[in-house]
Amino acid sequence: MTSKDDESTLDDPGAVLRLIEREQGNTMRHVIPDPRLMYWPWGLTWLISFGLSFLRFGPGGRTLVAMPTWVPLLALTGLMIAAGIFTGIVGARSGRDISGPSSRQGLMYGISWSAGFTSLAVIFGRVSEFVPQTSRGLLWGGGMVALVGVLYMAGSAIWDERDMFVLGAWISVVNVIGVLWGPGWHALVLAVAGGGGLLVAGLVGWLRRR
Repeated sequence: MTSKDDESTLDDPGAVLRLIEREQGNTMRHVIPDPRLMYWPWGLTWLISFGLSFLRFGPGGRTLVAMPTWVPLLALTGLMIAAGIFTGIVGARSGRDISGPSSRQGLMYGISWSAGFTSLAVIFGRVSEFVPQTSRGLLWGGGMVALVGVLYMAGSAIWDERDMFVLGAWISVVNVIGVLWGPGWHALVLAVAGGGGLLVAGLVGWLRRR
């Protein structure tokens, strides 16, 4: 049976539209992961790992904080693996109720990330020995971050997400500025502006989601 309140609502086209919009919003919040859970792990990864790299391999080859040379690389590798596993679980849980084209798009997009990073790792591994020691970190960091920026912008085209495009463009610009400044400064720029940008993106996305 239909209550009088329901009948009055159905008689009001504006109320019906508001009801539809509210339910659409509830559905989107259910199937789309919390932006904080997707961006903050990566923001902290960049902030910590590139911050350690700057402290150990500062501008002009200076060591600002004495630590073993393997610490920044170990931190970057470990934190990237942890962030990847965490965000992968969050994304899988949010997308378990989705089927059809959206599900395939998400799968192909995820495979694109893996394929891109694997390809660059193989290429850089082959050419690193021909690059001066002081520029190898710039090669790896600049190349990988360039890929991240492009993939974020490509993802924005897939899901029509303007915020994702802005984030990808920001990361790309920050990366170029850091590369132009040179070794040491590149790590600092990525830690502060890159990692900070990811943290801000997560916060802004969460606020808009509310």
